[in-house]
Amino acid sequence: MSRTARRLQFLNTVKGDLCLPNKAQIAHEILAYLSDHPDAEDTLEGIVQWWLLERKIKYQRDLVKEAISELIKNQLIVVNKRARDTIVYRLNRDNNSDGMKFSPR
Repeated sequence: MSRTARRLQFLNTVKGDLCLPNKAQIAHEILAYLSDHPDAEDTLEGIVQWWLLERKIKYQRDLVKEAISELIKNQLIVVNKRARDTIVYRLNRDNNSDGMKFSPR
């Protein structure tokens, strides 16, 4: 399988996992935020812009970290260390293995 085909396979897998939250999930996120910040109060707009966004970012960061680990494990991306212990990731241009498949599950 070519590198481009592997990327498309990965993107199709990820795309299938993306979904919009339902009312129960949103209610859970609001209560989780209030559990973390018991004195919080805000308007509807504030809840949407700040509370839910903060929860989503926290959740997405964990998912991104897991996805990066999978991509490294499958040699699709590589790790480079920069100054001050900064870690950056990039496409693995040296990987020409056509037999490698990505399966995040």
